[in-house]
Amino acid sequence: MLASMETYLRRGQRRLRQWAMDPNVQAGGRLMAYGGSGFLLSAASLGNLPQPLAMGLVCAVTGWRAVVMTLGSILGYQIFWGNAGIQGMIWSAAGGMLSLFLGKRTDAGEQPLLIPLLAAFLVAAIGLSFQVVWEDDTPLLGYFLRIAVAAGAALLFRQAVRRRDAVPQWIAGAAVMLALAQVAPLPFLSLGYIGAGVMALGSSFPAAALAGLGLDMAQVTRVPMTATMCIAYFLRQIPFENKYLRYAAPCAACAAVMVLTGLRDLNPLPGLLLGGYLASLLPPRMEAVHHRGETGIAQVRLELAAGVLGEMRRQLQEAAPPPIDERALLQKARERACSTCSARNTCGEQEKFSAKMLHYPLDFHCRKTGRVIAELRRSQEQLRYLKADRDRRREYRAALVQQYQFLSAYLQNLADQLPRRGERLKASFSLEIGARSAGKERVNGDVCMAFPGTGCRYFVLLCDGMGTGQEARREAKPAAQLVRELLTAGFPAEYAFRSVNSLLALRGQAGAVTLDLAEVRLDTGKAVIYKWGAAPSWVLRRKGAEKIGTAAPPPGISVTGTRETVVRLSLRQGEVLILLSDGTDAEQALRQMELTPDAPPGELAAQLLEKAGAKGEDDATAAVLRLRPADPAS
Repeated sequence: MLASMETYLRRGQRRLRQWAMDPNVQAGGRLMAYGGSGFLLSAASLGNLPQPLAMGLVCAVTGWRAVVMTLGSILGYQIFWGNAGIQGMIWSAAGGMLSLFLGKRTDAGEQPLLIPLLAAFLVAAIGLSFQVVWEDDTPLLGYFLRIAVAAGAALLFRQAVRRRDAVPQWIAGAAVMLALAQVAPLPFLSLGYIGAGVMALGSSFPAAALAGLGLDMAQVTRVPMTATMCIAYFLRQIPFENKYLRYAAPCAACAAVMVLTGLRDLNPLPGLLLGGYLASLLPPRMEAVHHRGETGIAQVRLELAAGVLGEMRRQLQEAAPPPIDERALLQKARERACSTCSARNTCGEQEKFSAKMLHYPLDFHCRKTGRVIAELRRSQEQLRYLKADRDRRREYRAALVQQYQFLSAYLQNLADQLPRRGERLKASFSLEIGARSAGKERVNGDVCMAFPGTGCRYFVLLCDGMGTGQEARREAKPAAQLVRELLTAGFPAEYAFRSVNSLLALRGQAGAVTLDLAEVRLDTGKAVIYKWGAAPSWVLRRKGAEKIGTAAPPPGISVTGTRETVVRLSLRQGEVLILLSDGTDAEQALRQMELTPDAPPGELAAQLLEKAGAKGEDDATAAVLRLRPADPAS
């Protein structure tokens, strides 16, 4: 029986992984996840009153996610609450508008309490209007509770979504359990119990305990669920001879609590049992080893360093640049123009000097207009230089803020991974790479690198220097080496690209290079393509070729104004990924040539350069990548 159950679970895991690799399934899953989260959180209630918990989640996201989440929560308030949910529908709509208009503003990021306070104000105003106009009978305590929930949920979910702190994520999990506990597709099956079963086996102890607290706050059962979740967490640590028995720990813990307390309620058992076995379909969670001696000290120091860098970034970002003293420039212009004038003691026009004269010097009337206008023109040039210098200093500061942010996140990630340093991910695929180059000169200006990263990551980088030949290579090689060093050290790809962008912007070398990077996960078969100014890439399948990526401005234009484009795909089914420099015009050739993904990558790259027709005026490079199942014996 257990063997057959294990077989079914393995089949379910394989099917889930296959579905997860499909880009269409991923897009639909994201759409359903955002809409469904708003829908489910709209069921949250305290004291039998609907709460603006979904509004807080909407305020934590921006763009189309906020729109989808708003629509889902509006539908949820209508289904779960009927006429009593009209106020909740207005909360969600107000939260969506707030997120769309203020979510991406820099002042909202610099002032974390701005959006939560505005959310509380909107809930208070909507509640007051319902009490005055529609004679809503909500008690005063419930009115103030909704205001507090709106502010707290907006702040909590923003912290949980945008930061790596574990505490906000734990508390957010409790809030989610509070809502899920009140969604029951069947009388004996609540989503809250299912989620609690998953949390008990797939999360940390604080997260599991707070999830139980959320169920207790929902008041859906008399059984103390906080105690149940705590006991279930410790039961899962028992080394059962059959590992699948541990997934019954939540159900066993609930039965034990019933015996100890004398309370009888069988409704939680089916959901906890189902949630426990659903946890077996999740990817294996890397258990952290116990902190001992220098390991724990090193982790604490890394976290402290990350916090210090984050605080320095915040303070540097909040520091305003000194203003330009236009009155001082105007005073100097006045002194130079009027100090040698014979009518300086009787002229009344001197009193009419104002800051406006720096911008509109021709509006000033004087007996000796030529001298005054010349001095004002000189002051205008000085003002222009001062503004340019201030803008340059602002770029330097933005680049420094960006690096502090990257280093802070990098050190925090190192601290998180330190207890798991003994874990080794197993590669399920091997990578085949072939690259060919051609150019009008002996030296090619394109630089192509392939190198391993941390974990099971492998990178293929194509850097195209501006121009051709040796001059282009002088630009491309240092940039490619910098990206390689950052990626090898464990920096995320977007951090490495933006560091190169900042460096080029500060040097005034906009468009000196283009960057094209493929990050391949050898354990999952997923690939992420990062492009900054690079030519589109292609994915070759048996049914044909598909273009991915679009043309975009090159790096170095601005420190913060532009960014890389990201495309995610799967290479598990034998697809071939082709990276091209802008000297290769392969679109028509790929659509006409009889190319299949079975040919060796080197041959494919050579055929592309030979038959696609390099433009001749620029260097051309083609890099071809393909995954193959890894040898089980290796």
